[in-house]
Amino acid sequence: MAGILGIDLTLEKYTMKTPDINTVIAQFDALPMEEKEVAAAIIRKAYAEAAREALLRRAKAAARNLRSGKVSKGSVAQLRKDLEG
Repeated sequence: MAGILGIDLTLEKYTMKTPDINTVIAQFDALPMEEKEVAAAIIRKAYAEAAREALLRRAKAAARNLRSGKVSKGSVAQLRKDLEG
């Protein structure tokens, strides 16, 4: 999704292939107040979506690890015992 400033707002991976952060900030500062509000709202929504997607990926990885036996279940006492031994 391209934002007002022409920046890719998908945020799947943090890469600055397009304008660097200083350029983005300078362009944002030059916007009229109403456009700043719109740009900020778009960025907040894009960030929230990226955070949801990252959480989903982590949850899926945790489920895979549990199914494949890479994760142990137990009590805090068992964890302490494992860490000591």
